[in-house]
Amino acid sequence: MLGRRVIVEAFLRWIETAKTGDRARAANALGRAYLQSEMSADERAAAEMAMTFLLDDPSPRVRLALAEAIAWSPDAPRNLILSLAEDQPEVACHAVTCSPILSDADLVDLAARGNGATRMLIAARAHVTRPVSAALAEVGDEEELLCLLENDGAVISSLSLKRIAERLGDCCDIRNLLLDRSDLPADARQLLTQHVSNALVGLPLAQAAIGLQRLQRISREATETAIVSIAGDIAPREIPDLVQHLRLNGRLTPSFLMHALCAGKVDFFAGAIVDLTACSERRVRSILATGRMHAVRALYESAGLPRDISVIFVEATMLWRDAARKAPGSVLGNVCGRLLEKFRHHHAHGAIGELLDMVEKLHVNERRQSARVYAALAAA
Repeated sequence: MLGRRVIVEAFLRWIETAKTGDRARAANALGRAYLQSEMSADERAAAEMAMTFLLDDPSPRVRLALAEAIAWSPDAPRNLILSLAEDQPEVACHAVTCSPILSDADLVDLAARGNGATRMLIAARAHVTRPVSAALAEVGDEEELLCLLENDGAVISSLSLKRIAERLGDCCDIRNLLLDRSDLPADARQLLTQHVSNALVGLPLAQAAIGLQRLQRISREATETAIVSIAGDIAPREIPDLVQHLRLNGRLTPSFLMHALCAGKVDFFAGAIVDLTACSERRVRSILATGRMHAVRALYESAGLPRDISVIFVEATMLWRDAARKAPGSVLGNVCGRLLEKFRHHHAHGAIGELLDMVEKLHVNERRQSARVYAALAAA
């Protein structure tokens, strides 16, 4: 015990008069000796005490030299690493980015209490676990989350990706990185389409050229089209989450549901009806596929569709069955065209008129797309 105290006291007397460069070299040498040299228990305790004292050195060069010596090692004293991790950024960077001693709980705590520089260092670690990514997704700013998304060693859960989309989906760079991910959940992808739509509506030049009301309508229709396209490409397991997200955000309108039905997105459409009616998926699918007209209408009305609108949905369902059986490759055109023909002389206003207007737009777009394909084949 006496020998250890003498060593520490001698070291403390020396650093009081030593120059900064000498103190930095001593700190680095002391750290390396602690990790790499054979020491007795008393010697190791004395070295740890001396390094702990160096944490209060007024020069960041000294603390940086110590961090460079010990931050990489799993055998470094934990109390030193925790203190260095909360030092100024140029010192903390070694502990935060490299130290294997810092646990998920430590890193989450640092992310919550630290500044942007600290969170950037955490996001740049070679391996970032789901809990740490979740903490960054919740409190990180644009630059920190860009770093996290660009880090191939970061494991980010679907919930965290959605949270990033919610918080910073209006940032173009973050939006692009999210959209490039194959594991981006469908509800997060829909949020990003909404961010793009909002950005378009907010452009003063677009408002002046088109008019705000028309721009909002175009934006709404484009967003619905994008969501229907997303719904047709996602895995079945993602459908309930996307449907719930759309319902909570008021997106499961009759117009949107009709769009999905006419487009033949039957898995998504069935999932939406399951959510709106609380019926079992098996029963909903059975009614949609083979149910009689009164059963189909009762199903739609239990989903909250008024009687006059449910009649149109019933007809669309019967047309979809027929089109899918006869020409599965052109469901959209067949259903829209025949539905318009059926209700051509229907004097519709309000929600019904809006519904049929949407069907007509789908039909016109489908005809134009068919013409483009025809022209391309003819020119080939």
